[in-house]
Amino acid sequence: MTATSATSATAHPNPARARSAGTRSGGPSDDRPKMLEHLAGWTLVAVLAMLVTQLGLL
Repeated sequence: MTATSATSATAHPNPARARSAGTRSGGPSDDRPKMLEHLAGWTLVAVLAMLVTQLGLL
């Protein structure tokens, strides 16, 4: 083990976390407001409730 590899290995207590702080996996970005997501979710709940009521399943 060289002196440079020893210092780079101990520079951060969790090297995997230090590298992943700025990397992206290519998934959806969290830049947009969450209001649209909440509105779509509650709309789905309301439509499902109406369907269950109309079919007499509850």
